[in-house]
Amino acid sequence: MTHAVSPHPTPRAALFDRLAEDRRYDIAVVGGGATGLGVALDAAARGLSVVLLESHDFAKGTSSRATKLVHGGVRYLAQGNIALVREALHERATLLANAPHLAQPLPFVMPSYRFWETPYYGIGLKLYDALAGKRGLGRTEFLSRAETLSRVPGAQATGLKGGVQYWDGQFDDARLALALARTAAARGALVVNYCAVQSLVHEGGKVAGLRCVDQESGRSFHVRAGCVVNATGVWVDALRQQDGQDIGQPVKPMIAPSQGVHVVVDREFFPGDHALLVPRTTDGRVLFAVPWLGKVILGTTDTPRDDIVREPRPFEEEIAFILGESARYLRKAPQRGDVRSTWVGLRPLVKPQDDDGANTKAISREHTVLTSKSGLVTVTGGKWTTYRAMAEDVLKSCADAGLIAATPAGATEHLPLVGAPQVSQLRHKMSDAPGLHSYGDEGAAVSALPGADAWLAPGLSEAMVRFAARFEYARTVEDVLARRSRLLFLDARLAAQLAPRVAALLAEEGVPSSALEDFVALTGQYIDFSGDKGKSGSAAA
Repeated sequence: MTHAVSPHPTPRAALFDRLAEDRRYDIAVVGGGATGLGVALDAAARGLSVVLLESHDFAKGTSSRATKLVHGGVRYLAQGNIALVREALHERATLLANAPHLAQPLPFVMPSYRFWETPYYGIGLKLYDALAGKRGLGRTEFLSRAETLSRVPGAQATGLKGGVQYWDGQFDDARLALALARTAAARGALVVNYCAVQSLVHEGGKVAGLRCVDQESGRSFHVRAGCVVNATGVWVDALRQQDGQDIGQPVKPMIAPSQGVHVVVDREFFPGDHALLVPRTTDGRVLFAVPWLGKVILGTTDTPRDDIVREPRPFEEEIAFILGESARYLRKAPQRGDVRSTWVGLRPLVKPQDDDGANTKAISREHTVLTSKSGLVTVTGGKWTTYRAMAEDVLKSCADAGLIAATPAGATEHLPLVGAPQVSQLRHKMSDAPGLHSYGDEGAAVSALPGADAWLAPGLSEAMVRFAARFEYARTVEDVLARRSRLLFLDARLAAQLAPRVAALLAEEGVPSSALEDFVALTGQYIDFSGDKGKSGSAAA
């Protein structure tokens, strides 16, 4: 395995100088989440010319708000979707190999409170192992009551019969997205955040490019491209409808959004390095307790909603569900006052064209790629684990439509991402608190910057803020504290306290428009989780 390249500076002026050049790209990708970044990296790795435009920050939407699991999909196995599970297990191993500092194996324990649960779930998980084959992460084990409590000492002991341990993976989603962006850039792609696509450009009824605007300066650009990929997640219908209007072709919405809520508490509520999975709670949903970056994530929900907002908030009943179910399965039950942060992610579920989208459990979790009559290629659905396979499908669709030259797949299967160290060099787990190790083999570059020994908080130094500004496209306080560091997701109150100092450091690095006031207001949404007191179909504030 070869190492990724050394850090490249990301000065914004230089990015827009390139964007202003009179050239025609092979592919223009709209959307800087997991899917769009995966497409950009794969295309660049194949030698295609690529530009990617993101209206906000990379992974600001769904892609930074996942449950932090790299998984094959145990639930899909129960549904009999063997092909989907097999693909996801293959991609799970690939992701863990290409970014071992950001994605690692994680043992899960399913506790059994009824005698039939251990053999029932255990047999299914043995099949999970078989499907993974040589790419498996560990062997499924049947556990006694004592063994279960030794591995998940935070589990409720009353009524416990035993358990099953199996293996999946976990990751840092926002930093993985950033690694995709930076690796694509190292391969020649032009990736730009805070640059919104305003409209498509059609010539002779075909998509020939787009118009975009720098969100900071207001400067407009015309980008020509042989192929435009719409990878905007839950927002794909907006660009699809614009495309349809331009060519006089009605477009029916394809997204039925669902939201998942996550609650973060201290490790005292669930100590240890194993995760807990309850496959069926009182209402049939799954409950996770996952150790992550020194804290514990509790979740998640799956609630339909009829609007799509940038900063969704939890519904009252979702918080009550997570805390209520946690009280049933954890020895020490967290209360509302124990919550350090809570966040909501919108899922771009793809509905059949004759479906009203009311039942998200029945809607496809698989990804979908559509090519319109004008040649706009839209991709949505799927999950983080399979981002690379999704990218390959997108590029195949682009080639099949004659929009790009056909090129061999597999360019990214063994491509280490920026910062990837040798596995033998790893000394920390994803469950450990963040620190310099989170940067992989770029740790030395971070340590070389001013402020390497000036710690703003555990796991965040002044040098890390400077690194974010110089090498990681950070433009705001939120970029640093939510996605370069994950502090907003780990402890929102602490993030608010550090915001003024982070803003000052960004200003020193030439990023004066750091949106301090906006960030301080935003932190309230991560700690004031009284949410929307209406029913789950109500709109978020």
